Amino acid sequence: MIWPRMALSVLFACSSAAFAQNPLHNAADGVEARYSRSQPVVSYVLRVAPQNTMGFEVEIRVRNAPDTFLLAMMAHPEYDDRYWRYVTDLRVESPRGPGTFAHTNGALWSVTAPGGESVVRYRLQLPVVTNPTRPSWRAFLGETGGLVGGPHSFMYIVGEELAPSHVTLDLPAGWDVATGLEPTADPRIFFAPTADVLVDSPILVGHLRNWRFNIDGVPHRVAYLPLPNATPFDEVGFVGGLARIARESIRFFGRAPYRDFTFLFVDGAFGGLEHANSVSIGAPSAILARDPNALLPQTAHEYFHTWNEVRIRPVEYRGIDYRPPPVSTGVWWIEGVTMLYADLTLRRAGLRTEHSTRTDHLAAIIEVYLESSGNTLLSPEQASLVANTTNMMEYGDDSASVHVQGELVGDMLDFLVRDATSSHKSLDDVMRLMMERFSGPAGYTSAGVEHVVDTVCGCKTHEFFERYVRTAHPIDLNRFLALIGLRSHATTTPARDAKGTPLADLRVTAWLPEGAPRPRLRVFDRASVWAKAGLHTGDTLASINGAAITSVAEFRSALSALKVGDSVNLEVARAAGPFQAAFVLPQLTRFRVEIEEVQGATPKQRALREAWSAAK
Repeated sequence: MIWPRMALSVLFACSSAAFAQNPLHNAADGVEARYSRSQPVVSYVLRVAPQNTMGFEVEIRVRNAPDTFLLAMMAHPEYDDRYWRYVTDLRVESPRGPGTFAHTNGALWSVTAPGGESVVRYRLQLPVVTNPTRPSWRAFLGETGGLVGGPHSFMYIVGEELAPSHVTLDLPAGWDVATGLEPTADPRIFFAPTADVLVDSPILVGHLRNWRFNIDGVPHRVAYLPLPNATPFDEVGFVGGLARIARESIRFFGRAPYRDFTFLFVDGAFGGLEHANSVSIGAPSAILARDPNALLPQTAHEYFHTWNEVRIRPVEYRGIDYRPPPVSTGVWWIEGVTMLYADLTLRRAGLRTEHSTRTDHLAAIIEVYLESSGNTLLSPEQASLVANTTNMMEYGDDSASVHVQGELVGDMLDFLVRDATSSHKSLDDVMRLMMERFSGPAGYTSAGVEHVVDTVCGCKTHEFFERYVRTAHPIDLNRFLALIGLRSHATTTPARDAKGTPLADLRVTAWLPEGAPRPRLRVFDRASVWAKAGLHTGDTLASINGAAITSVAEFRSALSALKVGDSVNLEVARAAGPFQAAFVLPQLTRFRVEIEEVQGATPKQRALREAWSAAK
């Protein structure tokens, strides 16, 4: 997905003539087999045995390597599922004598093979799934297919990330293959120009449904793995919406940044993950049967990441690495601004959106922004640092959404640029310039984003970035809405569900840290009744209303039984000793935001508002 930093030293050490022959700047864009005489020769075989859905076998053939080398499994920067824990039966064979290995640390193995030639074999024993639904990016197998490959399957040679490789798939008869890896003359063999591309290209296998369309001559494939009892849906409408999203995104940036693209959809899964020339998205057929366009908003989001994250990326994202993924202050841009453009893409493509107008959509985003105190108590950069963590302690007693913060910041920047340029420029021009400046080896910083905005608008936005990006302040919404002749008004109202039942303040949950004997409390908002009662994230749960809590499921079950007006007596344990909180559960309140036109708006304000509202 991202060019490894160590690769840069290799490139810059090459002669200018060599660089001119190969002027590509991103490993994901490479198709040539870049190599040197000292590089190892690497090939993989991935075997799925018929009727065996508990795992699969991987074989790595290595030649021209040192007698001792390191193998590793990548830690994904967003979803480090640590599949190295499920590697079993690892063994090393060498034609020049016994080969050995040592599991040195986490995702790292040391392999010794005389003469640098070996065959490494291991089994990936898939974890037992207890949840009825699964994330779309995790490896799995079923009777009719599964998702393999990527960071969940393949080890790579540390220090040789630019070594090309071929992958052979040994699959049950009748199974099809869909992947972003380069096809070859053999339909079961694929090519990866680098290890980065290898682990960033999941492989969907099984009894797939396939559709295809071209945009500017660039092939796009849609592959769908249905469950055995899949519900029929409008396939023409589904694929037609995908094509319109892709066409609009490519029009926006001017060209596709890939040679081909593969949409990987999995029935019975949820969520999505972007890759250099593919996306993997959960697509339950029952949902598509009700509405073939139901998943287009998420697809637009993941697909836009093809530009804004895979290529326009934070400087901290270092690419393929087995070490714990780095944190970044720039996640608000890749997630929040992508949220903004997912909505814009649907509108510009003429597809249905959740909110009929941009004004209604903005009002809904502001409501979510106001409902969580963390959005104003943590800056977008601070929230970015914990956006992908699995350690709930890092959040404290607040919850901030980089998606919501980033989208609102993007809208306010759009207003600033339109005002400074009389709508000759907009956030569109900022995004395209970001692509030009930061889609190569260099990632962006907040200073880099600020400079791009200043370049586009011909103005200075330092005060804005200091106040609303780098430090925590509530966004002065009406100050920026006024630039396009709008203002917002927020009120609060008691929250009720669709049936009119009052909703209780249940802004807590439980989680079980690895190795901990008992679950801990996670408080989502310091304005909640739970925080006001003196409870904090990290408290070890002991009992609720006299019932002992020994698991996350028990606490969630107890929460689900509570209603407005119930008495709650929660006992927790801390280093200082036990603590007991007693309170009556109040009704949750919700924000309602209305955005209206400013009376007496100037002709310029009205013109800016019309252009923005029309998604121009």
